Amino acid sequence: MTVRWSPEAAADFAAIVEYIRKQNPSAAGRVARKIYAGVAACHHFPIKVVPETKGTRELVFSSLPYVVVYRVKDEMVEVVRVLHGAQRWP
Repeated sequence: MTVRWSPEAAADFAAIVEYIRKQNPSAAGRVARKIYAGVAACHHFPIKVVPETKGTRELVFSSLPYVVVYRVKDEMVEVVRVLHGAQRWP
């Protein structure tokens, strides 16, 4: 199963990492690795996470305030958005 990041998700991720990097570069690396690891887990176990809105699933990190919104299509995990938990979706 492949993983595809939507342009919006890639932009969300870049903005999150850049925001954190300005204040704490090492923390930005840790956050980036944790989000990537979570997405990789979705790649291996795409239906393990509880379904949410409109055919999407949400990967919530207990140690981070971010949520990865994704959907499973055939043999692909599509990362739709990467949001701060306080943001409303959709």
